[in-house]
Amino acid sequence: MVRKNLETGLSKEEAYQVSKMIQTYVAENTRLKIPVLLTEECPHGHQGIDSITTPTNYAAGASWNPNLYQAAQEIVAEELREKGAHVGLISTLDLCRDPRWGRTEESFSEDPYLAGEFTKAAVNGLQGQKSEQSLAGNRVLATLKHFAAQGSIMGGHNAAPVEIGERELKEIHLPMMQAGIDAGALMCMAAYNDIDGVPCHINQHLLTTLLRDEMGFEGAVMSDGCALDGVASQLGKAQTAALALKSGLDMSLWDNVYPYLEEAVLEGLLEEAELDQAVYRVLSLKEKVGLFAEAPEYNALTQAEKISRNVALAEESMVLLKNDGILPIDSDKTKRIALFGPHIDNIYHQLGDYTPYKNLDECINLTQGMAEAAQNRDLTYAMTRGSLISSEIEGGIEEALTIAETSDVLFVTLGGSSARDFSTEFDANGAALSGSNEMTSGENIDLADLAIPKPQMELLKALHQTGKPIVGIVIAGRPHLLTECLPYVNGLLLAGYPGQHGGRAVANVLFGATNPSGKLAISIPDANGQLPVYYNYRDTPFKKDYLDLAGQPKFTFGYGLSYTDFSLANTQVIKNETGWLVTGEITNIGECAGAEVVQVYAKKYSKDVLPRVKKLCGFDKIFLESGEIKAFEIQIENSELTDFDLTMNRRVFTDFKLQVEIRGDVQTFDCQN
Repeated sequence: MVRKNLETGLSKEEAYQVSKMIQTYVAENTRLKIPVLLTEECPHGHQGIDSITTPTNYAAGASWNPNLYQAAQEIVAEELREKGAHVGLISTLDLCRDPRWGRTEESFSEDPYLAGEFTKAAVNGLQGQKSEQSLAGNRVLATLKHFAAQGSIMGGHNAAPVEIGERELKEIHLPMMQAGIDAGALMCMAAYNDIDGVPCHINQHLLTTLLRDEMGFEGAVMSDGCALDGVASQLGKAQTAALALKSGLDMSLWDNVYPYLEEAVLEGLLEEAELDQAVYRVLSLKEKVGLFAEAPEYNALTQAEKISRNVALAEESMVLLKNDGILPIDSDKTKRIALFGPHIDNIYHQLGDYTPYKNLDECINLTQGMAEAAQNRDLTYAMTRGSLISSEIEGGIEEALTIAETSDVLFVTLGGSSARDFSTEFDANGAALSGSNEMTSGENIDLADLAIPKPQMELLKALHQTGKPIVGIVIAGRPHLLTECLPYVNGLLLAGYPGQHGGRAVANVLFGATNPSGKLAISIPDANGQLPVYYNYRDTPFKKDYLDLAGQPKFTFGYGLSYTDFSLANTQVIKNETGWLVTGEITNIGECAGAEVVQVYAKKYSKDVLPRVKKLCGFDKIFLESGEIKAFEIQIENSELTDFDLTMNRRVFTDFKLQVEIRGDVQTFDCQN
C-alpha cells in the first residue's frame, strides 16, 4: 500500500479535481449516470491534507459549550466541500462507560444529555438548519456514528460484546441519536458490536423498530468499514446482504457483501421492493446535498476565523483539576520557565487518532505556544523532553534536571498519545492491529492499566526533588489515573487532545489570558479496580467502597476549577407549558473574568424502577466579568424528565427533585407534575 503524506497525498485543490474526475467518469460510463456520494472521515476535523484538526470529542465535551463546537464543525463542513466531498463521518453516538476503551477520545461524555447537545451541534454545524430544503454549498451530510451502544463494550475492548438490557440501551445509548434526529440528521452508521448477541448490522429491532418506527429517523443507515464481511464469514455473502438490507442497512462501506444484493434478489432472499426502498433513501440524500443541481454560492470563512474558533474551543475544553495558587503564572514574579515531557514538540501527540499528515508551519505545538507566551511577557524559557510516552530517553532526566535548576516554574506534560507511525500495522478498516511505544490510545488500542506510564512518572518525581513549583499538563484521549501525580504538582491542567493550535490555547490558559472554564464530561477514576465508574449509576443502597479501595472517582463528572469564584442567588424552579424553568442569578465574586456552568439534575424520580443517582437535564455556560451579576434561565423540557415504567413504556416524571449546581453550591427543589 502506498503511504500517503504531504508529497504523495492530495492537496485541497487536487482533491477537488479528483472528485470532479470521478463524477465525470460516472456520468460517461454508467447507464443511469447518477452522481456518487463522496464520504470522508471527520471525527475531529477532516482526516485529509490541508484541513484543520480540531480538539477531539473527549476534549470538546469538557467545554460544555455546544455552540462553540458547532462553529468548529462549520469549518469542517466547508473544508470537505472544498475538496468535493458530500458526507462527513463523525463520531457523536459513542457514550463512554469504560475509559479503557481506546476510542474514548471519540466520546463527548459519559452522560447522554450532554452528548446529545453536542450531537445536535455537530448536525447543525455540518448540515445547517433542519428547515433547509437542500444543503448550502458549504455544508455536508452528517453521518452520525456508531449506532448503538459501542461505548459499553465488555472490559473496554474495541468491538467487544455489549451486555446491556433494553432499559440501559434506551436511557443511556439512544438519546444522542434522538437528539441528532431532532436536529435533522439524515445519516447514521451502524456499530461493529452486537447487542444481546445480535450484531448491530443485522439487527432489525435496532435499525428499524427502534430507529425508524419509535425514534422517527427518515434517513439512510450506512455500515461501518468492512463490518458486513465479518457477518458474512458466518452466514454467506448473499444471505448477509439480504438480512442486512431487510434490517434497515441502506449503504455498505468497503465490504464485498452488498455487490451480492442482485444475487440475493434472484435467489428469493430479498424482495426487489425492499431494495428499491434503500435506493430511494440514498437518492433522496443525493438530491438533498445538491448532486442533481448546482450548489449555491456561500461566504467562505477566512483562515484567521478558522484559527480563532479552533483556539477558542481548545481553551474552553481545558479543565483545571488542581491549583494551589501557582496558576495563572505571574510573569512579574517568574522570569524563566522550563518545559518537559514527551508531548512538548511533537504536534501529533496533541491531535488524536484519525489525523492526517500536517503542514507543521500551520500548527502550534506546546513548545511553540509557550515560547510565544514567554516572548510576549519578556520571559526566557528552556525545554527538553526528558522521556518519551512509554519509554525512557537515555540521559533525558539528567538533562531535564540541569535545565530545571536554573528555572523558576516547571511545566511537565503527562498522558498518552494516539499518534500513528509507520511501525503501526493496520487492519483493512483502518483500525490499528498493534500500537507502538508512542501510541497508547486510538481505535483498537485499549488499555488494561490507565496509569501514567512509568518513564513519565520517573521524570515528574525527579523534577519534584528540585523543589521548584511544577504545573502538570495532561495531554490524552482518555481519563488517566492522576492520583499518583497529585503530590508532585502544584497545578494540574487537563487539556485532552487540544488540536493543531492547542499549544497556543494551553499557554493562554496557563498564563491567564484565558480563565479555564472546562468541566469534566467523563469521570476520572482513582484506580483501575473501580472501573467502570461513572456518576449516573442506579440509586440503590449498596456498599460503594471496596475493602481495599474507595468506590468514588478521583474527579467526578461536572468537576472543574477556575481562577475566580461564583455564587448563586434567587434560584427558582417554575413549572410551565413544556416543562420546568430554572431561573436565578449568578455572580462572579472573584477578581478576574471567567465562566461557570450552571448544571441542573433530576433526582428521586421513580419508586418502582430504580432511578439514577442523578440525571443531567439542563445546563448553561455563563461568562461574567469580575463582580458582574447575570440572570439565567434554563428550560428543562418534559422530554428530558422521562424514564420507562416496568413494561418499558415511556413516562414523564411525577414526583421528583431538581438539583441546581455550581462548584461549591448545590440547591435542591421538590417538583410535581
